[in-house]
Amino acid sequence: MSVVRAVPGLHLAEHEFSVPLDHAQPGGERITVFAREVADPEGRDRPLLVYLEGGPGHEAPRPAGAPRSPGWLDRALRDFRVLLVDQRGTGRSAPVGVLEGLDPPAQARWLTHFRADAIVADCEWIRRELGAPPWSVLGQSFGGLCAVTYLSLAPEGLREAFITGGLPPLRASIDDVYRATYARVLDRSRRYYERYPEDRARVLALQAHVDEHDVRLPSGDRLTVRRVRQLGDVLGMSDGAERLHGLLELPPGSPAFAHDVDAALPYARNPLYAILHESCWADGAATRWAAQRTLPADYAAEPELFTGEHVYPWMFEEYGGLAPLREAAELLARHPWPALYDADRLRENAVPVAAAIYARDMYVERAFSEATAAHIGGLRAWLTDEFEHNGLRADGDRVLGRLIDLARGRA
Repeated sequence: MSVVRAVPGLHLAEHEFSVPLDHAQPGGERITVFAREVADPEGRDRPLLVYLEGGPGHEAPRPAGAPRSPGWLDRALRDFRVLLVDQRGTGRSAPVGVLEGLDPPAQARWLTHFRADAIVADCEWIRRELGAPPWSVLGQSFGGLCAVTYLSLAPEGLREAFITGGLPPLRASIDDVYRATYARVLDRSRRYYERYPEDRARVLALQAHVDEHDVRLPSGDRLTVRRVRQLGDVLGMSDGAERLHGLLELPPGSPAFAHDVDAALPYARNPLYAILHESCWADGAATRWAAQRTLPADYAAEPELFTGEHVYPWMFEEYGGLAPLREAAELLARHPWPALYDADRLRENAVPVAAAIYARDMYVERAFSEATAAHIGGLRAWLTDEFEHNGLRADGDRVLGRLIDLARGRA
């Protein structure tokens, strides 16, 4: 089903596709995947670029007219029509919710079909339905992990690939991944307090208060010491320190503070993020709550230090929106995930690929990304300390333009 719409300066076509829940069983249960095609009114015959959002569990951005949003869209539309895919379980695609009516083992089995391999299979299903030739893909963060999976599983569907802040490790264990990201987060935490030294006392006082009192957020959840630590998730973004400071300078008893804390930790809105985050890094292994197992001792010695985008088993008890999936999450933590990447095929890759590697990336460790870049045949890497993890959002014209030029041999 397709619906054509228009906003000032843009031509939109909205598509809904019925795809198999399990692509290994194409005749089985179906789910809906939504995608919005965006074009310049004068460029409706340009080739397609598929955008894969970060996450997991986040829908694609919603386009706006003049000025065009997201910021990279102007650059993209000079060369492409853009297909903004709501990855399965997000946005207007069939939602996950709490999987009402299923027992925990059935919930867990259902949720095994929402990783990057299934997202890539959805893209190829959509490409065939649209009758499109091999297309280009732009992957941001988790979307970059999906792009590398695409290069492993279905490179014949790709004309070229652009990756920003999302080159995954190919050989590192999940424990190695989390040890590396913890080191980055601890460094960001300490540098944050160098920038805003007064916030150290604020955070310690806030932690002591919530430890002694039952402080409730607008969601009904209790604010706890470890949830205060999770506010550091934003520190890997270009404006993250300022956003965190702006929240912490609010009076802790004010409605503004409570609402902003709830908004900063939106796990209930997108439960797929929490339920599948660790599995993004599981290239042929069980995760076994890696973030919890590798938690550094620094947090016991300095409780005011922040954590990052780590997911913990306690979240499925403290977050009301995640509690219905607690048992399923436990089952998935023990699930032996299949491999996402084909190292041999990546070594022989013939698809033009360009990737931005952010030198101080707090979420995707630079050392692993550089090793992967060296392994993928024909990949041209751009290592830069000019941007943080959100470089595509901060300066989309420059970042995407650079990647296009690299992939096409113009830089």
